[in-house]
Amino acid sequence: MVLLKAGCRLAAHGASTLRAVTQAQRGQQHWVWIPPMTTQGRRTTLQRHNPSLLWQRQIGGQGKGWRFYSEKSKSEEDDDDGDGHPKSRSKSSSRPRYDEEPTIFYRMAESAATSLASVLVLGTGFAIAAYSYQKLYKHFVLEKMSNAFEPGDPVLDLAAIGKDLPLSKTAAATHWIPRPEQQRVDEIVAGLICGHYHLFIGEKGTGKSSMLLEAMRKIDGDGVAMFEAHADLEIFRIRLGKALDYEFHEDYMGSYFSERGPRDTTALLDIERALNKVEKVALRRRAKVGRPLVIIINQMHLIRDDEDGKDLIELLQQRAEQWAASNLVTVVFNSDDYWVYERLKQLATRMEVLTVEDLPKQQAIAALKNYRQRYFKEKPSSEILEEIYDRVGGRLNFLNRVAKSNDMLATCDEIKEVEKTWFLNQCWILGEEMDDDVMDQQKWAAAAVVLATALVDREGEMDSTYCSERGHVLPSYPLHEAQQIMTRADFVRALDRLNLFSITSKAQVRASSVPMHLAFREIVAQPGFRQHLQATIDRIAAIESLGRTRELVAKDLVWGGKYQIRKTSGGADITLKEKEKDEEGDE
Repeated sequence: MVLLKAGCRLAAHGASTLRAVTQAQRGQQHWVWIPPMTTQGRRTTLQRHNPSLLWQRQIGGQGKGWRFYSEKSKSEEDDDDGDGHPKSRSKSSSRPRYDEEPTIFYRMAESAATSLASVLVLGTGFAIAAYSYQKLYKHFVLEKMSNAFEPGDPVLDLAAIGKDLPLSKTAAATHWIPRPEQQRVDEIVAGLICGHYHLFIGEKGTGKSSMLLEAMRKIDGDGVAMFEAHADLEIFRIRLGKALDYEFHEDYMGSYFSERGPRDTTALLDIERALNKVEKVALRRRAKVGRPLVIIINQMHLIRDDEDGKDLIELLQQRAEQWAASNLVTVVFNSDDYWVYERLKQLATRMEVLTVEDLPKQQAIAALKNYRQRYFKEKPSSEILEEIYDRVGGRLNFLNRVAKSNDMLATCDEIKEVEKTWFLNQCWILGEEMDDDVMDQQKWAAAAVVLATALVDREGEMDSTYCSERGHVLPSYPLHEAQQIMTRADFVRALDRLNLFSITSKAQVRASSVPMHLAFREIVAQPGFRQHLQATIDRIAAIESLGRTRELVAKDLVWGGKYQIRKTSGGADITLKEKEKDEEGDE
């Protein structure tokens, strides 16, 4: 029966051989199952049925295979040497060790230890991989940023093509017009002037960016990065990253190692991180080269004059002040508008201002002659060149446009008409028939026209408005007097942003260019202009007076009564004084 049960159980598990071994032990028979393919260390079905059975692998002899013994029979067999004599136990005679069946707690501990070891191995591997990737990524970021300041920067090539500047160093003699400020700009861009950061300010088209690009071309952009500002902080961030070859961790793959990148943040914080990297690169370069890096931020006036723009300018100025004190980086701000100077002036201690104005007469004529020779291979007469200067002044972009045209004098008139149309479209006054809904806009327009009229009238008070050497001397007013003339303090800066008027670094208000001032003359010289301006001012005053007037309507009054209206702290007190009866009877 026991054999039948064992055979059935073994057949259910795919066993192939079963042998019975009879052994006299307390009147009990023990069954031994010898499977053909069983790995060492695995318990058979019969052992699970009878846990007191132990197994042993026989290697030598004829009985190769698995043998099972009971604990007691195995111990007796070990004590007997085969001849009935007890066997001496010594350390030298090593027998296979037979353990008991492990308990459930032992199995749980063994599984927990195995799992813990696996987790530790995997965690250590991932930690080492993440740490190595982090170190390599930071190293490559600094290397890429260092390459951005190496000679041959493609940003310089693109900017030079956009500004129509030659890329070869030998072409400067036939293309470039030297300015008095060019030598100082060359020293700033080359890193020879340390301890300061700079603000270039001047009207649009005076050649500020061209001078910077020329200085970069002379040193092949070595140690210089240049980019254009923008009103949107995100676009400003992208342009800064392009100039510095910095990806703002957008190419970071630390998430594969469960390392969160720092990209989930605002544009202002990204700009701060980029400037931190620039500081590390500057420290390396100063130890190697001995000169500071130069970062040029062009068109700073494009940043909005709001809270975000103020925060960005404050961040950039703080870095510029810190780097100027340590001679690490020289920051150059380039702006057309005066409000940027006012914003930087509040916290400036190491800032130097370079004002870029129109070319003097002789240099402007030389530039025009050079442009004309390059475009048309001709040399205009001196009378034509002086006539052109009298009409457009020494503004480089105007001279370039005139030199490229076939009829230069007609182009001068066209430039003046464009400036005049721009002013009239923005600031023309509507007269006494204007509606009260446009009063706010007309306040602004009337203030601009009043200032333009005052500048034209200022010419009569000046000793000279034209110099044979310097050329045009435009009339101007100090900023505080211009605000007094306009009777508003907040309009003049908006007019400066529209390039209608210009505020210099010395706080002088004048027309934005020579063609604009000539347009002012034509507008003021129109018949009936001053009467039209006065009618507009009177209409604005009348509308404001109506807005300040309060109408009082009284109903159901007593006949013959007198009303006394007295102003009190809480409003008005109205007292009725009725007519006396004697007076009524006399009547």
